Amino acid sequence: MKWLSRKEEFLLLAILKLRDNAYGVTIRRHLAEATGKYWSIGAIYDVLDRLVRKKLVTVRTGAPLAERGGKARKYYGVSRKGHEALKEVGTIHSQMWADFAEPATE
Repeated sequence: MKWLSRKEEFLLLAILKLRDNAYGVTIRRHLAEATGKYWSIGAIYDVLDRLVRKKLVTVRTGAPLAERGGKARKYYGVSRKGHEALKEVGTIHSQMWADFAEPATE
């Protein structure tokens, strides 16, 4: 497996959590709430494009929405390859954190 960046990992997890409602704005909102950090919409779409190119994420275009001036949303889903990458990353995280111990207090 190729390594996932932390942003890629977070976006994949956000897409899984949001299920059928995973589009740019909802992904951004979820990440901001989960991490307490500001995520620019450009940073979100940059990573989403990369995940699509890597075939870790699928994209489908929804029907045009009247309230958005006829623009259609792009909805994202995690592909089988994306699921496998997340599973592998989760295993690596578990192994790396397994022996972590809090420092002794003095």
